[in-house]
Amino acid sequence: MIPPRENSHFVAAMEQVLDVYKRPYDKARPVVCMDETPKQLIKEVRKSLPIRPGFEKKVDYEYSRSGVCNVFMVNEPLAGKRFTKVTNQRTKNDWAILVRFICDKLYPAAEMITLVMDNLASHSAAALYETFEPSEAKRIWDRLEFVYTPKHGSWLNMAEIELNVLTKQCLNRRIDNIKTVREEVKAWQNHRNNKDARIKWQFTTKDARVKLHRLYPSIHN
Repeated sequence: MIPPRENSHFVAAMEQVLDVYKRPYDKARPVVCMDETPKQLIKEVRKSLPIRPGFEKKVDYEYSRSGVCNVFMVNEPLAGKRFTKVTNQRTKNDWAILVRFICDKLYPAAEMITLVMDNLASHSAAALYETFEPSEAKRIWDRLEFVYTPKHGSWLNMAEIELNVLTKQCLNRRIDNIKTVREEVKAWQNHRNNKDARIKWQFTTKDARVKLHRLYPSIHN
């Protein structure tokens, strides 16, 4: 639910994101979506009973928590590419290191990288300056255009769609260690990239002005 007083801010940010999604593919100026999600590490207390003829796999309801890790998703929708990184935690430093990797390893030849992401405190130029020397932070910052999804509008981030697919196809089960998470996520990434899987984004500004018209402020002359 979006408070009425925030409607105009939501609409402005939403339309900015939708305008970015209308851009044609440009190798020199890629549009890249980024998101992250926690993964609870769960250890089984009792061994599961495997599938056998006439019976489904049986998993005991009791489990033991083994900590939490973080999964970053970097997705270039128009190219059908995605990159994942599993970290022990999600801090400003983790995010800044990932952004440098995006600039220097994933898109070293790009003139400018448009990065679509949630408007979290850790997603800012300040995080770069808190992680790297000023000259390095400025070098990275100069190669980026930040575009933020609005508050309550994370569904506008296509990386969130990729994370949902990852969760359903790969992580929707008990895993008790980060090493296995990394292996499984990497395998999923390679398989999906090899399939050239793409998100068919169809929601436009025109659609928004019809379907979400209640969010647009009324203009009284």
